[in-house]
Amino acid sequence: MDNLQTFYGPNAGYVLDLYERYRTDPSSVDENTRAIFARWKPVVVEEEVEGLAPARAEGAPLAVEKVVAAVALAHAIRERGHLAAQLDPLGRPPQGDPALLPESHGLSEEDLAHLPASVVGGHAAEGARNALEAIQRLRAMYSGTISYEFDQVKSPHERLWLRDAVGLQLFQRRLSPQASRQLLQRLTQVEVFERFLHQTYPGQKRFSIEGCDVLVPMLDELIRCALESETREVIIGMAHRGRLNVLAHVLGKSYQAILAEFAHTRHEEGVPLTDTFGFGWSGDVKYHLGAEHLLGGERSVALKVILAPNPSHLEFVNPVVEGMTRAAQERRDRPGAPRQELDGTLPVLIHGDAAFPGEGVVAETLNLWHLQGYSVGGTIHIILNNQLGFTTEPQESRSTLFASDLAKGFSIPIIHVNADDPEAALTAIRLAHAYRDEFHKDILIELVGYRRWGHNEGDEPAFTQPQLYELIRAHPTVRELYARRLQEQGVVTAQECEQMVEEAFATLRRAKQEVDEDPRRFEQLGGNGQNGLAVELEPAPPVSAEQLRQFNRELLRWPQGFTVHQRLARVLQRRADALEHGSIDWGHAEALAFASILADGIPIRLSGQDSERGTFSQRHAVLHDSRTGERYVPLQHLSQARASFAIYNSPLTETAVLGFEYGYSVQAPEALVLWEAQYGDFANVAQVIIDQFIASGRAKWRQQSSVVLLLPHGYEGQGPDHSSARLERFLQLSANYNWRVTNCSTAAQYYHLLRQQAHSLQHHPLPLVVLTPKSLLRHPLAAATLEELTRGCFQPVLDDAEAQQRADAIRRVLLCSGKIAIDLLASEQRMQAGEVAVVRLEQLYPFPEEELRQVLSGYPAVQEVVWVQEEPLNMGAWSYMGPRLHTLLASLPVSQVTLRVLARPESASPATGFMDRYEAEQRTLIEGALLGEAGLVVEKRFGETPAGKRRR
Repeated sequence: MDNLQTFYGPNAGYVLDLYERYRTDPSSVDENTRAIFARWKPVVVEEEVEGLAPARAEGAPLAVEKVVAAVALAHAIRERGHLAAQLDPLGRPPQGDPALLPESHGLSEEDLAHLPASVVGGHAAEGARNALEAIQRLRAMYSGTISYEFDQVKSPHERLWLRDAVGLQLFQRRLSPQASRQLLQRLTQVEVFERFLHQTYPGQKRFSIEGCDVLVPMLDELIRCALESETREVIIGMAHRGRLNVLAHVLGKSYQAILAEFAHTRHEEGVPLTDTFGFGWSGDVKYHLGAEHLLGGERSVALKVILAPNPSHLEFVNPVVEGMTRAAQERRDRPGAPRQELDGTLPVLIHGDAAFPGEGVVAETLNLWHLQGYSVGGTIHIILNNQLGFTTEPQESRSTLFASDLAKGFSIPIIHVNADDPEAALTAIRLAHAYRDEFHKDILIELVGYRRWGHNEGDEPAFTQPQLYELIRAHPTVRELYARRLQEQGVVTAQECEQMVEEAFATLRRAKQEVDEDPRRFEQLGGNGQNGLAVELEPAPPVSAEQLRQFNRELLRWPQGFTVHQRLARVLQRRADALEHGSIDWGHAEALAFASILADGIPIRLSGQDSERGTFSQRHAVLHDSRTGERYVPLQHLSQARASFAIYNSPLTETAVLGFEYGYSVQAPEALVLWEAQYGDFANVAQVIIDQFIASGRAKWRQQSSVVLLLPHGYEGQGPDHSSARLERFLQLSANYNWRVTNCSTAAQYYHLLRQQAHSLQHHPLPLVVLTPKSLLRHPLAAATLEELTRGCFQPVLDDAEAQQRADAIRRVLLCSGKIAIDLLASEQRMQAGEVAVVRLEQLYPFPEEELRQVLSGYPAVQEVVWVQEEPLNMGAWSYMGPRLHTLLASLPVSQVTLRVLARPESASPATGFMDRYEAEQRTLIEGALLGEAGLVVEKRFGETPAGKRRR
């Protein structure tokens, strides 16, 4: 056998073993192998060792190594054929791979011509005269202007389906002359639109699609497939490259509306100014804007196409689109978990070739695809590969050969296609849609094109890529290439092609003329999305004590035979008596708030890291049978519920998950959507979503969201990373009534805040930032009574009930927010501070000016107001509160008042990492506030209120 292995190569033993198995039991080997062995017979070769040879008419034996080599070559082409594919429109040669060459396997074309086609296997062998012809077919499938990578797909069933789709050419269409003309006309519209803008507005940024023009026909084809599948919505996310063309030709935004955004109009009194960089109330640059378009015609199912607005942070729209899709797929109008219809909405994400491997949010979003709380039944991804990232070459921007390689780690099939072959591109999109339709999984198309101009149209790309742009300048457009192809086929004439171009230009010239005559007529200003609108939120309707008792009983009831962990059962059963004893803790109040909101017909979705249990073991919204592991969610089984409840533990991801929840809240405006950070500082990682979407989306795009951020915050001696939710950042972003920022100190306040947020969804949707506690979750002074839940409402300012009784004696008012207030109220020094009142600001933004004025006016003898915060002086709320408090105090009808601040010293780090130092700082802070002895704590006087501004 050793001699045989040496003579035939390392695979010969394997082949002989297969043959022995075949002789014993033909069904023990696969169908292709059976077909090969059926045509072979034993022969004696080299030292009388039995081998295999094909049964040929002339009876001449053929060595086994040729069969093994042909099988290996065919496998290499299927696995690595994309490395030799003609994917670059500019004609640069592919990398190639020696395994794709016959000679690397010891084969010649003559050898292949003498082998049966069956050795190649698969559909390439069907009808082929020999292995050479089958190999040539295989190369055309995998190494042409379209190629495939499927080996990373884990499911054998899916791999077989994909290979059948390629081998049987299931999604290739021989276009009729009429369809070919329509495709050419579409490519003409795409190209002429860009040429017209380039000529009419030279140097203006538009991030043209030229070089990847076929993206628009691909989206057209995808929408046609979606219509045939009776999909109701297609939601698209993409960056700025090609966005204006997609808006015009896929979303149906009129040429006039787009040209109006390019136009400069003279500003007249009372007339909005429109310019290149935005329009209307605040707006955004034109290549960031979104749109909606309704299709359907005579079909029974209308289809809405949505292009989500997106900032310049490229890929950060990805999780937003996924969240919008999930919201659109779900039905939330019944109790229990939401019901999801995967085929109702199709998400499409268009990526940049540099951004796809470069931006971490891409991998975060890909990781969501199969997770219970985030799956959307598959996303169609398209990488718009222009082979250049601004001025950065591929080898400088990624460590992988292909821009799409990241997707392999998530078992996503990949289709590579040359952007200069429109019909191959349409084949790719049809296959992608069919795969998503069949398996409800992600699939990716890498569309390899180029960028005809610089990163933007005012940029000169030849500064950094001179040779590349020599090729591009000499390269015909895809419209020109396709027109030549159709002319050669006799489908169109050169004159007809030119006529298409002229008609497209004429349409744009007419649109330009209309805009010049009256540009304001086409400005898409619409409403202002309630931007800057100050509203007084009405309290939610009260919930009776009996209703709350009923909710409480049902929340503490689980199915017969369901065994809750013994210790947890004791903890939960304490809630049975808490309503009557006035000890309703934070998690208990939240559960009652959720139950009442569901009974009001408002669906709820909550997600975050470990949110089902709660980071601090405070929630336990999902119970687990201690014997079987079975799950039970009491909030999904309430008898009075009229809407769905969903809660999910998220992956260890902040950016993608918060982006997902933001998108969900946009598409499900009737739902209370909450995201909980494990610790408040985890919001740092999601700062782009906070800055670019949640804080500013309404002002830029009129995009309404009411997402709630729950951010555990408070100094507990746990070091710098788990102390601060960076309140100062949220306050810096606060303007134009864009959201509310709160820091509640009691469970009752949290209960009413949640109910108020839920009941403001319909009329006054606003995001809500809630700094939630850690040590206060079970603190007696933070606990609620049943009466507080039934009779109260959320109060932006909480006065000091004890101090009110001696208001005339109060000389110092401490203003604070959140945990520090409870620390002050619980301090032993409080008894010594008879002249001190502790007033809590539960809402920081919008600044509760009137409520605070009323409270302070109730202390006629006050001499100083002190803002107290746990954070260092350069952090926390002081920089926001200082100017506002100074202005407010100047208007009070009291004698002269001094404004001070007490805080930790300025610091680069939010908190110390040493427990003894933390305790000393906190002790000094509390004593300084209550007893007036500042010690080591920073003490700054903002200045006395001007005497001339005092009112008596």
